[in-house]
Amino acid sequence: MTDASTDTGQPLIAHLLELRNRLLKALVAVFVVFLGLFYFSRELYTLIARPLMEAMPEGTSMIATGVAAPFLAPFKLTLYLSVFVAMPFILHQAWAFVAPGLYKHEKKLAVPLLASSVMLFYGGASFAYFVVFPLMFQFFTAIAPEGVAVTTDISSYLDFVLALFLAFGLAFELPIAIVLLVSTGATTVKKLSAARAYVVVGCFVLGMLLTPPDVISQTLLALPMWFLFEMGLLAARLVEKKSATDAP
Repeated sequence: MTDASTDTGQPLIAHLLELRNRLLKALVAVFVVFLGLFYFSRELYTLIARPLMEAMPEGTSMIATGVAAPFLAPFKLTLYLSVFVAMPFILHQAWAFVAPGLYKHEKKLAVPLLASSVMLFYGGASFAYFVVFPLMFQFFTAIAPEGVAVTTDISSYLDFVLALFLAFGLAFELPIAIVLLVSTGATTVKKLSAARAYVVVGCFVLGMLLTPPDVISQTLLALPMWFLFEMGLLAARLVEKKSATDAP
């Protein structure tokens, strides 16, 4: 009885210890990146705030309404950027933890999916910064009522753009979700193609839910999601064909 309980307990303890080690390595990676970036925290905040500052009327500037906001806002941004930069290593640790329990064909699919998910998330955040932010902030500052000075609080602005980075980064993961659904048999490319009209409506609904209440940011999220949905269908067709070819 004692031997049986020991045999079943040891693998569980070993897995928990490995999970702890993987988490510690990920945290150390984030901490190391944070130490390297914190010296440039003010410059990083200026870089993130540039799309708004370039759109603001001449003679106006951003403000800090909190006593500690000039320190906390750059600190918070640096912490988020540290996770953002360390994400490939974090995902590698997650992959190393789950890989021993995967079948050979699952490993072949998981590696490109992990790499693609990182690139797509970075692509979504870059699209938000370089395309969405300039258009959106130009629109916001242009429609301000006469006599209203556009002086955005630095903490409010940071929360706003971080939410958009996350929304666009997750939205750009749509092709990965489609490939996973098709490869696991949860649905087929034919069914998804037949539901295209509903997907388009769903993209605009998600754009409304994940972005601030303005038409520009909602549309600029919905249209790329629609495009990524089509790209996901193409990738899923390749997965289906390969599965059919490999089947005995």
